[in-house]
Amino acid sequence: MRPKVMVGAALGLVGVLAAGCGGGGGNPGEVVFWDTSGSAESGVFREIAADCARTGGYQVRVETVAFDQALNNYKTAAQGGQGPDVLRSDVGWVAQLAKAGLIQDLSDTPLAADTADFLPAPLESTKHEGKTYAVPQVTDALALFYNKAQLARAGVQPPKSWDELRSIAPALGGDRALFINNDEYYALPFLYAHGGDLVDTESRTITVNSAESVRGVQTAKDLIDAKAARTALDQPNSYTTMKAAFTSGEVAMVVDGPWAVAEYTQSEQFADPANLGIAPLPGAGTSPVGGHDYVIRQGSDATEAAVKFLQCMSSTENQAKIAAELGLLPTRQSAYDDPAVAQNPVVSAFRPLAADTHERPWIPENAELLEPLQTAYAEILAGKKETGAALDEVARTYQTSVVPGYAQR
Repeated sequence: MRPKVMVGAALGLVGVLAAGCGGGGGNPGEVVFWDTSGSAESGVFREIAADCARTGGYQVRVETVAFDQALNNYKTAAQGGQGPDVLRSDVGWVAQLAKAGLIQDLSDTPLAADTADFLPAPLESTKHEGKTYAVPQVTDALALFYNKAQLARAGVQPPKSWDELRSIAPALGGDRALFINNDEYYALPFLYAHGGDLVDTESRTITVNSAESVRGVQTAKDLIDAKAARTALDQPNSYTTMKAAFTSGEVAMVVDGPWAVAEYTQSEQFADPANLGIAPLPGAGTSPVGGHDYVIRQGSDATEAAVKFLQCMSSTENQAKIAAELGLLPTRQSAYDDPAVAQNPVVSAFRPLAADTHERPWIPENAELLEPLQTAYAEILAGKKETGAALDEVARTYQTSVVPGYAQR
């Protein structure tokens, strides 16, 4: 899962100079690839795509698109028989796109023939109703990022519980200890903290407003009330505000994922990357599974080339290259054995965290479950609504318009 940060659209042609933008082009030998990564990553993906095209005997056109616009833009294009041949999809989009008939069933292709090397959690995100619709690209988890120098000056260690954070906050300047991003994805570690969840897919029950969920989300609000943390006053700019506070030294800790490391280490605070500490979130197993998968558009004229392209892009060699150069986490177990990957400090820090993540509901409504939580979480942290009441509203929204077949707890 990516934070909602705007990434300027850019077009890149690999192996061919082609006219037009965003369409499959009807050329069986050309693969149009929508890359939803950020600017710090897109150059590496583009380079790997070029190598795959060169060795595979096909052409690739890379189009870098804004992550927060990609899902809606893809659905609109694909419903009209247009759009990319390959999309770098958030793991939470796959079941939705599969149910809508907008991506191909890959079960009978070479992409689903040998999946034993993939980590179980990312691989599960590629499934819908027993069929395979995607190929795992990268996985991720959330961690506690901290400024080592600030914590050392305060004489404290990264907290192992939220109660411990409250106890060390005064030494770090009170609410300067932690910035809590009020985006919905970042609410999940708190929601999971005491056994809560959004829904129970086995019993088809809505659990977002359970006592466990309310208690977990209230933990975040309590940290703010105790002056042990701060948050943004607005929702759309929360992530940007958090990054600015951390990179300026205004706060000592934030919760973020491996994708953020490259940008943080470009700042003055972390010009020496060794000053950027990465620790498990307070509370084991509370990070949601994140990451991205590759999917092929239903109706693509370049399916044969697209399958070859994804075999190449998801190979152990290229996953290792992405991990070594960007610090993103491979979905193939074999990629972790590459010496350059093993020596990458970001991968080393996140690897055990990614193995201790909380499963998400791999249902078509996955992304829609997060949307109502976004507003509620921001209002809770801002003190505009009481936690239980706000989550009750989310539960009602779930039942009326997101998962109407699910029962209220």
